[in-house]
Amino acid sequence: MKAPLSYLLLFAVQFACAAVFLYDILANLLGLRAAPISWQFYEFIEIGAALGLTLGVSATGWMLARAIRRQHRAESSLRLASGAFMVVLEERFEQWGLTPAERDVALFAVKGLSLADIAALRNTSEGTVKAQSNAIYRKAGVSGRAQLLSLFIDDLMGEALPGIPSDTASNGPALSKTG
Repeated sequence: MKAPLSYLLLFAVQFACAAVFLYDILANLLGLRAAPISWQFYEFIEIGAALGLTLGVSATGWMLARAIRRQHRAESSLRLASGAFMVVLEERFEQWGLTPAERDVALFAVKGLSLADIAALRNTSEGTVKAQSNAIYRKAGVSGRAQLLSLFIDDLMGEALPGIPSDTASNGPALSKTG
């Protein structure tokens, strides 16, 4: 991500102001002052550096607050999207007439769990989970887990890929949009 010019300029001002104070400290410690300058000019330099740092701190605080607000909005949107995904799942499960056990298996399958993991979580055999998976695929009109997942992704994306009719995009039945 490219930083805006204003951020780079703000960084340069802060760096220059900090360099003034750092040079002053090192010059006093190491006796590096070569040519004396008037105290009025020296005071103007320090006032300018202090104002620059104050401006930098204020701007950085504003940018931090803005970034935190943006993060909260993104987290809220993610929660809404997650909730929307669960609504889409439930609508499809209802439409396909899945049993409660098939709903569990389908949800675990969409989450990416293996047949063995699903069997362990449900305290059933892998054969039972495989039979339930096949029933889910048959009811959904798909041939496997990848196509099952693509049905939900298509729903969330809102439309099929350009140039591909929605009834063939997932090699399954045409998806009617609900809600």
